Amino acid sequence: MPWSDDHKARTRHRMLEAAATLFTQRGFRGVSIDEVMQHAGLTRGAFYAHFTSKGELYAEALQHAAQANVFRLEATTPRQRVLGYLSEAHRQGQSINCPLACLVSDVAQQDKRVRDTYTRLFAGFVARCQDTEGTAVERERALQQAVTLIGGMAIARTLNDDALAEEVLVACRGLAMVDACSEDEPLERG
Repeated sequence: MPWSDDHKARTRHRMLEAAATLFTQRGFRGVSIDEVMQHAGLTRGAFYAHFTSKGELYAEALQHAAQANVFRLEATTPRQRVLGYLSEAHRQGQSINCPLACLVSDVAQQDKRVRDTYTRLFAGFVARCQDTEGTAVERERALQQAVTLIGGMAIARTLNDDALAEEVLVACRGLAMVDACSEDEPLERG
């Protein structure tokens, strides 16, 4: 029986889903091609029909994970985005799994292609933090918010002291909320 017209695209999507999940949990060196393929329910042989290297898969998995998160966060207000991003569920890998926060130090050790992908994703993240294109002040606030969100989550994820991690998330919520909500909306602490 011949494959359906969309078989290759669906197979590639399964591989990217598996890779995005595993790489954001364990980083580049912590995941093998065999593990990605097993997680996707495929054989190693199928890998080379889609990718030339693990590095290529990693770069595309970063993009895939980020795109999935964009869709989740698109329908939210800036305030909801901050609260969702700096949540315990995200810290535990139960909701967002943003590659910008999960892989910040991992990407720094990768090749140019991976770093270029990360740079594009970060620039897009900053643009989403900026309500309007315009002044240098608005751009600076967007950069501050992006760094607060990503950096706060990256640090909170590395801590094995849950109380300290929650303190980090609360402090970063306060910083990130400056532009995300109006003064009449009180900041929620949890």
